[in-house]
Amino acid sequence: MKPRGLVNTLVGYSILIFFALVFLYPFVIQLANSFKTEPDAADNPLSPVPNPVSFAGFERIFEGTNFPLWLGNSVLVTIVITAGRVFFDSLAGYALARLRFGGRRAIFAGVIAVMAVPGVVLLIPKFLVLNQLGIYDSYTALILPIIVDAAGVFIMKQFFESVPASMEEAARIDGASIFRTYWSVVLPMARPALITLTILSFQGSWNEFPHTLVAVQDPDLFTLPRGLADLVSGSLGVGTQYPLKLGAALLATIPVAIIFVIFQRYFVRGASEGAEKG
Repeated sequence: MKPRGLVNTLVGYSILIFFALVFLYPFVIQLANSFKTEPDAADNPLSPVPNPVSFAGFERIFEGTNFPLWLGNSVLVTIVITAGRVFFDSLAGYALARLRFGGRRAIFAGVIAVMAVPGVVLLIPKFLVLNQLGIYDSYTALILPIIVDAAGVFIMKQFFESVPASMEEAARIDGASIFRTYWSVVLPMARPALITLTILSFQGSWNEFPHTLVAVQDPDLFTLPRGLADLVSGSLGVGTQYPLKLGAALLATIPVAIIFVIFQRYFVRGASEGAEKG
């Protein structure tokens, strides 16, 4: 490598390392404060080294809060919403990509329009609808309004349009119905898009906070984001309580991080294919 090329490479890597450290530092601080004592966290909140190391914060999380209940609610709600989005979004995407019916373009335009609407605008209408339907403050209220999302429908439609129509024609010649063709022929070929949708749905529903504000008020129905917000707002009394709050946030982050790391290559592949076909 020429000297000039070597210098450019070193400068490029130096810049990347610098920004990587900038983005990682808040996570390091969160991790360090989770293992600090209360006085150490209050006196040295930006120190990346706990002195001394303490697990008192984690003990309080499981013994002094409703964290296990919030965790259970989040797991239940996230699994149901993720499964629902993968099924219904892919079903709607297939219908928009392959079926020819009146109003198809208008429906797809509506899907695109929904993606452009800020979620905060829909909070009050959501509350009014849930209240009128009589499902406010229930698991149904947590799940039903967000079990389908426009972005997932768009992703699946774009992918299904890239699948050769000849694959479906062969199945229909053999007597397969539309749903059987979708389920047995097309859907197995959409694994990259399905995994991308699964990751996005899991992450979105696991971290969902605004919807829980208008869907439930019963503390027994709180999910992790709502419960953590309750902790941050000072529900446990006076004091900073950094180890407890940051430890709880750290535990809430782990499932999403694990899912993303495991399926990262599928996520990147699915996103790339969607961009190329879109």
